[in-house]
Amino acid sequence: MKTIELIGQKAKRAGRILATSKGEEKNKALEAIASALRQNTSAILKANKLDLENGRAAGLTDALLDRLALDEDRVESMAKGVEEIAMADDPVGKVLWGSTRPNGLKIQKVSVPLGVVAVIYEARPNVSSDAAALCLKAGNAVVLRGGKEAINSNKAIVDILRQALKGAGLPIDCLQLVEDTSRESANALMKSDRYIDVLIPRGGAGLIKAVKENSTIPVIETGMGNCHTYIEKSADLDMALEIVLNAKTSRPSVCNACETLLLDRHIAKAALPPLYQALSAASVTLKGDESTKAILPEILQAGEDDWGREYLDLTLSVKIVKGIDEAIDHISQYGTGHSEAIITSNYGASEKFLNQVDAAAVYVNASTRFTDGGEFGFGAEIGISTQKLHARGPLGLADLTSQKYLIYGQGQIR
Repeated sequence: MKTIELIGQKAKRAGRILATSKGEEKNKALEAIASALRQNTSAILKANKLDLENGRAAGLTDALLDRLALDEDRVESMAKGVEEIAMADDPVGKVLWGSTRPNGLKIQKVSVPLGVVAVIYEARPNVSSDAAALCLKAGNAVVLRGGKEAINSNKAIVDILRQALKGAGLPIDCLQLVEDTSRESANALMKSDRYIDVLIPRGGAGLIKAVKENSTIPVIETGMGNCHTYIEKSADLDMALEIVLNAKTSRPSVCNACETLLLDRHIAKAALPPLYQALSAASVTLKGDESTKAILPEILQAGEDDWGREYLDLTLSVKIVKGIDEAIDHISQYGTGHSEAIITSNYGASEKFLNQVDAAAVYVNASTRFTDGGEFGFGAEIGISTQKLHARGPLGLADLTSQKYLIYGQGQIR
């Protein structure tokens, strides 16, 4: 597709300039971006209103509409996020290791930009500013390709950001938006390995699966979170109730929300009724296995498909397990490597869970909702990586760099 090729060519050229820009130049651009977001809030919200109207007409779920929606507070959060990135240390040009060899060669390993980063995402227009700011700070040109649900919001935000870049003296093509939201444009972008160095998908299972299967560009897999909370038999049930309620209801449409509750059989009869009462009061629909339905016959029956499902809404699957080994086995079979939690008063159980559960973030007595770059103290993030290479967990600035070796000689030959 000619348009994608042209975008890639422009990004490659702009990226070479950005890679050598000084930290203060990038920070100046980011401060201009934050200011521009605030000054143009009304234009952003006007565009977002159109997306929301189209989304309702298209039958988008409440969870997707929540992801799509912007208001003054969310735009302000976007601006603050950009300012936080500007205040962070520059991740580029850091000397990571150095050595002088016996032959006199001086070798340094330094951090460098990845190059051109493409981000494919769905109905979350705030990703446009978050991803742009992170990539720019790390010296990377960025190509954004959002979903059709947020196209008006994304166009408004990217236009504003590009004008801010221009005013700050950085190449405007460091940031580009693929405005064609067809499947063809996504496929063309995934094949643009001549120009794009790294591809980051942010979205649901379908998007991530499509990118993994079709991309010829190295992929950092992010986003999908089938997160579990396991209430072990020694758990403080009042604590457990508060944690589960927060993990499921504080923002059900995000990837670190709890989707499956696992309960030890020894405490199921005591724990389930108050959990059901609190979750029902928060409009949560429960879907349980046969053992759970024996205690709560009024809830829905869970099927095999429910255990691996990322609901992204106020639905929670519940399963009673024999003990910690069955809980870990269940997570191993159905988890996505995102965030998993145990509620327990038993030190041995907590250590076993921490050591045996394979996920980017594993919690003891805390909500999975904390899996977030800001909550971890890293600042803004471009997503949560659920793979093991090249980074895992919240992807911050340092994870948007690569490395190269600089070798200084005085005529040495081998």
